[in-house]
Amino acid sequence: MHGERDPNLSELNLSLTPGVAGRLARHPLLVDSAAIRERVINIYYDTPDLRLQRERVVLHYHKRGSAWWCSVSRAAIGARRGAGQREWEAVGEPGDFDFSHVGDGGLRQWLEALRKELQPAFTTSFTRNAWTLEPRAGVRIEVALDRGWIVGEGRRQAICEVGLGLISGSAGDLFSTASELQTDLSLHPEVSSKLQRGYQALTDDALQAVKALPLQTNAGMTAIDAFRTIALACQKHLQDNEHGVCESDDPEFVHQARVAIRRLRSAIRVWRPLLPEGFVSRFDPLWQSLAGRLGEARNWDVFSTETVPTIAAAFPNGVESHRLSAYAQRRCAINREAARNEFRSVDYSRLLLEFTAAVLALRDDENLRLDAFAPACLDKRARQVSQLAAEALAGDAAARHRLRVAYKRLRYALEFFAPLFPGELLRNYHVSASGLQEMLGRLNDLAVAAQLSEEALPGEAGAAIRHWLESQSERLLPELRGWLHDFEQHPAPWRNQ
Repeated sequence: MHGERDPNLSELNLSLTPGVAGRLARHPLLVDSAAIRERVINIYYDTPDLRLQRERVVLHYHKRGSAWWCSVSRAAIGARRGAGQREWEAVGEPGDFDFSHVGDGGLRQWLEALRKELQPAFTTSFTRNAWTLEPRAGVRIEVALDRGWIVGEGRRQAICEVGLGLISGSAGDLFSTASELQTDLSLHPEVSSKLQRGYQALTDDALQAVKALPLQTNAGMTAIDAFRTIALACQKHLQDNEHGVCESDDPEFVHQARVAIRRLRSAIRVWRPLLPEGFVSRFDPLWQSLAGRLGEARNWDVFSTETVPTIAAAFPNGVESHRLSAYAQRRCAINREAARNEFRSVDYSRLLLEFTAAVLALRDDENLRLDAFAPACLDKRARQVSQLAAEALAGDAAARHRLRVAYKRLRYALEFFAPLFPGELLRNYHVSASGLQEMLGRLNDLAVAAQLSEEALPGEAGAAIRHWLESQSERLLPELRGWLHDFEQHPAPWRNQ
């Protein structure tokens, strides 16, 4: 799969286990096709302090047949992987560092100045078996199975993945082929490239939870193109935390996975008037179901790590807090394993692939730009917040929870449209909304804690703890009133352009 195609449109990478890889050639789609087998070796270079990685420059030598080629590429800032990337290639032996073929003069001089510092960083070495499929007239798709190793600093990471590349046809053909393969084989959409995994092997950094990155939207986009950008960014945010959920006990991975799904569902709600009803009715319940299952894990994580210690401090001589802690730890372990099973499931892998295909297939309305669509959406969410605010102050925990959800939806919508309203007004409005949401979150945590403590210590055993939790909520209500008053003083930035 070579060339300068956008991987979101014409390339798919799918990971699989060695056992599944051994069955790939026997799949009905491939059984009548002859595979072309080749050995692929790539040596990636960087400076000891990884300056090339920081500048988004890739320098590697790769072997084709008996010849070595030098490849230099640079990704555009903010571009998706493979998009907006410029690449220059020429025959060259590893370590020669002849950059005369690089068409960007500034980049060429920069590399030449670093010549003495460049050294091998990591190597990818794998066997590729490639089949070319022609599922119908005018459509050609390459299916390539790569199996081998990434090696850096003496550490090895296995390569076992299938790449699908569109030679001719449409993105729909590519996803149809992937879906057909996925019906019989356990294949999972992979967001990390071999290059990214190579740097991970090189540095051997511990897994870190990934937060949402700023969205690449702008006023000139059509509304649907903006939704496409946001939805795929939310899905990537989710997938960036997959390995952490499956391999780490750090609760932040589950938290960030839930945030990604909440943002995605908020985007679906904002754009619902423009989306096909079949799209919304199919995917929103699936994302909601996954978020709900992760929510159970998140609730117990917060209860165990944040609430139980405060209860223990308030009841230092009580056996109830020790029983509560032990019960919460057991529930955390159970729910953490359940979350891992969700991310390892075939249903989750299929949801990722099918949702991506459906998002890319959405039709644009060239006459509806994002800047014309945004104000009415934000007005609607601001009205919902205003309607629920008075009810929350006078009501119970359920009323405050409804206000919290409304604020989250308003805040996410603000983030979706943020590039349209730059300036101090937006920053102040967003900071105030975020602070209010945090206060509502604290109140919600206390309400959830009361429910979980009832499960852990039912009846009289936990009555004193629940009474204490309720008193903590009552103490926060005047502060909530202050945050609401502060928020109401900020003018809406989308009405003051």
